Amino acid sequence: MRRFWLMAVMFAGVSSVHAADLPYLRGGFGPQAVNWGGFYAGVQGGYGSSDVSLNNWPNTEAAILASAYLAPSELGFSNWIPGFDRQNAHTAFWGAFAGYNVQYEDVVVGVEASYAHGDFGATQTRSISASGGPLTDGLFHAISASETSAVSISDMATFRGRAAYAWGCFLPYVFGGVALGNADFTKSATIQDSFSTSPGGPFTNFAPVSATDATHNHFVYGYTAGAGFDYKLIGGLFLRAEYEYVRFTSAVDININTVRAGLGYKF
Repeated sequence: MRRFWLMAVMFAGVSSVHAADLPYLRGGFGPQAVNWGGFYAGVQGGYGSSDVSLNNWPNTEAAILASAYLAPSELGFSNWIPGFDRQNAHTAFWGAFAGYNVQYEDVVVGVEASYAHGDFGATQTRSISASGGPLTDGLFHAISASETSAVSISDMATFRGRAAYAWGCFLPYVFGGVALGNADFTKSATIQDSFSTSPGGPFTNFAPVSATDATHNHFVYGYTAGAGFDYKLIGGLFLRAEYEYVRFTSAVDININTVRAGLGYKF
């Protein structure tokens, strides 16, 4: 029995020495501390949806054309064209991010820039037709028109302030900041007029008339907010998952929601 107790005491002493060499035992069974401070950068990709209020960006091309030609003008055609609705579209995108963290024990704060390249925006086409007569030219007319409005943001960047809480290998965070974008706006219209000497036809088509107003590389701005988390893999390598909301309020009202995954490295 004396020999048994002697072996037990020796085993306990050896175990305590080995435990002192294992940092995850010194702190109990909680998560290991990770240093998130410093510069980092990475790549990302994801999927986004755009909600665009095209009605706030009037398309006047058809009205301009209608006022210049006899039949649309006399039939009051330009007053009949319906308004545009809100439109929703989806796109995949890719991009990159970079930033700098400062860590105070478990609290991490920093600044970050994020870039996304895709096709955020929407397109809508509306059309109308009308007929009547005889007009001042003595003829009966049948006219139709279509208008298209399109908004496309190919490049989008956000500059954010970030606040996070370090929990072992996980770094959940929230952010907010400003958003900048490079947008293309296109408005186009086509009017087709045809005439006949009797109300029932047959009708003969005039050559269609059309007009387009396009603005490329237009600067838009707004704000951003969102949340996500980073997860340390090995060394400075980490994974990222994130949700971001962006609203552009200049030139046209666009709401963009994105989810993304990324791979980064902290230097």
